[in-house]
Amino acid sequence: MNLFRPRYVDGQTVDIEGLTVRLRVSGRASRVSLRVDRARGEAIAVAPTLRHLADAVAFARGRRAWLVERLAETPAAAPRLEAGAELRVFDLPWRLRPDGRRPRLIERAGAHDCLLAGCGLGAVDPQLVARAVRREAITVYGRRAAVHCVALGVPVPPISLTDARSRWGSCTPPAPGRAGAIRLSWRLALAPMAVADYVVAHECAHLVEANHGPRFWERVRTMVGDVRPYRAWLRTEGPALHALLPKPGGQSE
Repeated sequence: MNLFRPRYVDGQTVDIEGLTVRLRVSGRASRVSLRVDRARGEAIAVAPTLRHLADAVAFARGRRAWLVERLAETPAAAPRLEAGAELRVFDLPWRLRPDGRRPRLIERAGAHDCLLAGCGLGAVDPQLVARAVRREAITVYGRRAAVHCVALGVPVPPISLTDARSRWGSCTPPAPGRAGAIRLSWRLALAPMAVADYVVAHECAHLVEANHGPRFWERVRTMVGDVRPYRAWLRTEGPALHALLPKPGGQSE
């Protein structure tokens, strides 16, 4: 045993030739590994135990070039939420106007954007912006689910919003004595409309196909076409959606 190996702690950051790497211990890990948190623009070395953190550091040193490449692929920093700033919601630019605390969307005739008024007093309040985005999300999801459910020949189920990091949506198929239900991440409102619509269609298809078999994917493709670009976007760009706005406080709409 090497008694002179440096001792590391969970959550510590280390410098590897100018690259900052955060150390994490995960009981679910079976070996050391590396990943990039795209939402935070951070390199992370994971170890199964504290004792293996030194191995994780050594592994990160050997894969420094790979980490630099992955970090270079992360999206640009989230736009600052300030008066006049632009936030894209379902592909439509929202201009932020902090002139009160009652968020309301104002469509401007002849313009290609909308005003989100009432999103703060003097300065933009991210919580109020998030609340407005959630309200828009539940409306748009309902409209798109209605279209897809007609195509599937099923009733439109109740739709609720989530803020889960691990999945963009989920579906409880109907069963005898139980209605179906769909849950969708409100942050998909910040993604391209086509990507958000793919997730809505995906969960609607689960109302009739509870698995991910060939018939399920055929139904999804019938509604939205080739799913590969949408799935690729969610893999590479999706994590950054969690950095754009905070989780709203209070009850959901």
